[in-house]
Amino acid sequence: MKAAMTLKQLKAAIGTEIGCSEWRTITQEMINQFADATDDHQFIHVDPERAAKEAPFGGTIAHGFLTISLLSTLAYEALPMIEGATMGINYGFDKVRFMSPVVTGKRVRARFKLADADIRPSGRVLNNYEVTLEIENTLKPALVANWLTLAILAQPPEMD
Repeated sequence: MKAAMTLKQLKAAIGTEIGCSEWRTITQEMINQFADATDDHQFIHVDPERAAKEAPFGGTIAHGFLTISLLSTLAYEALPMIEGATMGINYGFDKVRFMSPVVTGKRVRARFKLADADIRPSGRVLNNYEVTLEIENTLKPALVANWLTLAILAQPPEMD
């Protein structure tokens, strides 16, 4: 079980990288399942032979939305829990940029920098992460984003 971070530790961590996930391979099966779930069967995602001939990537690539959807599991793996939090909620994105396609078979990982943590008297903590989804052995990341999450505390914090 991961160690929990106190609210004081969370505030002190603003401006620093607080988590990095393990590498995860993007498989054709994963891409095909995402295509089925979203009805996005464009050949650059699901037809390896045609993509190798007609697309500039050398093969199929992951959907941009597939790469961003992986952030949930990568965050769970990489980020510390907040002491006293009963749940975490995806609050949305202020900015997302898809920087480079992820070719099938490549591995990705996410780095999380805590840009801000707004600890509210209500017992909610709004975290703003600068997230970079790296592609192994590639200079340009797959995506960069400002991701907002909301942690719900069991009890409102004592405010200083």
